[in-house]
Amino acid sequence: MKFKLIMLVLLGLLFGGGSYWMFAVPDVGSREIPRTAAAIERGAYLVTAGGCVSCHAGQREGMEETLAGGLPLESDFGTFYAPNITPDPDTGIGNWTGNDFLLALKHGRTPSGSFYYPAFPYRAYSGLTDRDVLAMAAYLQSLEPVSNSVPEADTPAWLNRWAVAGWNKLADFRQPEQADFDDEQLARGAYLARNLGHCGECHTPRDSLGIPDLNREYAGATMGEDTIEAIDADALVDWSASAFDLFLLLGLKPNDEFVGGEMSDVIEHNTSLLTDEDRMALAIFFTRHNPPQ
Repeated sequence: MKFKLIMLVLLGLLFGGGSYWMFAVPDVGSREIPRTAAAIERGAYLVTAGGCVSCHAGQREGMEETLAGGLPLESDFGTFYAPNITPDPDTGIGNWTGNDFLLALKHGRTPSGSFYYPAFPYRAYSGLTDRDVLAMAAYLQSLEPVSNSVPEADTPAWLNRWAVAGWNKLADFRQPEQADFDDEQLARGAYLARNLGHCGECHTPRDSLGIPDLNREYAGATMGEDTIEAIDADALVDWSASAFDLFLLLGLKPNDEFVGGEMSDVIEHNTSLLTDEDRMALAIFFTRHNPPQ
């Protein structure tokens, strides 16, 4: 009897410890959303640089100029709908605190403690500074609220939000360590590309579980029937930094052709609106930095 009791206690401890490791909500401290004009202005720039409008623009008539969401994102794992990120208290983020923003963007957790599906690029956003996240929160909370309920994700029966906990752990194990840059311009370009701009979400290939293969960072990918071009060192070997800077500004390639498709929208609503310094930092990162092989 004593042996069985000991085994039950050990199994209980193992189960409890494993559950905590998988599901515990990260501690982000207690952070307030700044309300200053400077923070809101900074947040507006960061939201633009992050390309939030590309997914979160309102899809219903009359909502196109808002961030009311609704865009269906088709994938091999189902259809996901971009949420309403206007400060509507019932259908948007009007009740979110600073902690809620940090947990969502940097850890992929909902205000209730559940998990966001990785269609939301929180793994890229995990590298954002707290200051930038809270500035983005300040801007988003300053917008006009729009009431717009977005459908729940349409996924297979085996895929639910709690299953994402295991996916996150697998992604952690498979993510190689990425070195920091001593060069300030390269470091800024890496931050914009890997984190805020989350370029790898489209341009980095994924395995069968949808986990990005960061050992082939920016080597091109497929999304449904679409092929996303590579933008790694090999693909850009003939590009100068100034040529890539011009591409990010106007969409003009070195062969004097303009880019088409969804990338043209990214340039119009995102990269062309960056400061000259940030755009060049991105260009320097992509043309002078060799991703790990």
